Amino acid sequence: MKAKKSFGQHFLKEESISLKIASSLQLLDEYEDILEVGPGMGMLTKYLLQIADHRLTVVEADGDMVTYLNEHYPELSERIISDDFLKVDLVSKMEGRPFAIIGNFPYNISSQILFKALENKDYVPEVVGMFQKEVAERIASGPGNKEYGVLSVLMQAFYDIRYLFTVKPGSFNPPPKVNSGVIALQRKKNYKELGCDENLLKIIVKASFNQRRKMLRNSLKPFFPKDVIENDLFYEKRPEQLSLQEFVFLTNQVEKFRQT
Repeated sequence: MKAKKSFGQHFLKEESISLKIASSLQLLDEYEDILEVGPGMGMLTKYLLQIADHRLTVVEADGDMVTYLNEHYPELSERIISDDFLKVDLVSKMEGRPFAIIGNFPYNISSQILFKALENKDYVPEVVGMFQKEVAERIASGPGNKEYGVLSVLMQAFYDIRYLFTVKPGSFNPPPKVNSGVIALQRKKNYKELGCDENLLKIIVKASFNQRRKMLRNSLKPFFPKDVIENDLFYEKRPEQLSLQEFVFLTNQVEKFRQT
């Protein structure tokens, strides 16, 4: 089975790393279902199947890999979703049950996978995934770092994030041109207590980082009265300087001025 560039495939070939990724699921008592994205030839799948008292479902877009999985993992035959993960109605497929998302994610859609997890956060207590190292660091980074951005803020609003370990290119076939990183996201206990309108927060965060080198005074000009944004020193900050709490504050300010 050859990796296909169109699916962003790089097959993990080290058993010890697969076991380490599978063992990174820590909230097993909060769900009985695990959803693996992009199982390929099942290097991680075999270890996920060994997790006691949990059902594994896999989503695979490559028809050749679906055939391979059916042949080599017959116990999965009823729980292989042959489709593009980004198009799957997760709540329906998982029958409204909570589930973890895990995988050696295709790098070309890894950020989109997280945004889909975020859309389904009420059902997803945790996510463990392999990303390009640069992307993994971006998701886990805090304010003040050049990696800090939209994905960092929005994921950290609802999940606690840990960078677990780095994987070298030689651990894959074919080897990617970059290092990879594995991160774990665990949903916050108080994730429903964001403190502002969630949809508006997304708009403000994206607008702020859309011109990340500019001060908020410039990037958020359409959202505020001129006298407010020009006379308050707070708006001289750049987006990478703001904590999640400050983005929540900004969002509430925008909502306040919208109502006046």
